[in-house]
Amino acid sequence: MDHKVGVIPFDIKGDRIAIMFVTSQGRGRWILPKGNLKNGETAKKGCSREAFEEAGVEGSLLSKIPMTLPISKSENGKTKAVAVTYYPMLVEKQFDEWPESSKRQRHWATLEDAQKVTDREDFLKVIQLFTDLKPLILDIAERKKEKRQAQPTQAR
Repeated sequence: MDHKVGVIPFDIKGDRIAIMFVTSQGRGRWILPKGNLKNGETAKKGCSREAFEEAGVEGSLLSKIPMTLPISKSENGKTKAVAVTYYPMLVEKQFDEWPESSKRQRHWATLEDAQKVTDREDFLKVIQLFTDLKPLILDIAERKKEKRQAQPTQAR
């Protein structure tokens, strides 16, 4: 079984969470950014690269909360399972132009509405796991936001 890394781009406002989806290149279905690691690339570096290339976002990776699930992938008319380790990413910057902006669309959905965005059972499982971990994700994300806001403007 192949292995990929991916991100769950999200932002918070109070106790509300929104997740960003992107369209797949092939069928235009709503998915989460993911891809292969390049030779010698760490999971953290690969996730950050995939988030920027596919969704045009940068942020803080919650590297202590990896979620590995099988995701189905269609290739040459066949479907196969691929293990994907997703990391939540607190979005700090969203760019108007990004490497795959001509190939993909992106869409923000509240966590409550996220299950209505994708019809893929495997992504629904990722969203459910993210939802189950919401208290932990909110706690870590709030601390990261506070730390970032406490830094001098030049250091950002």
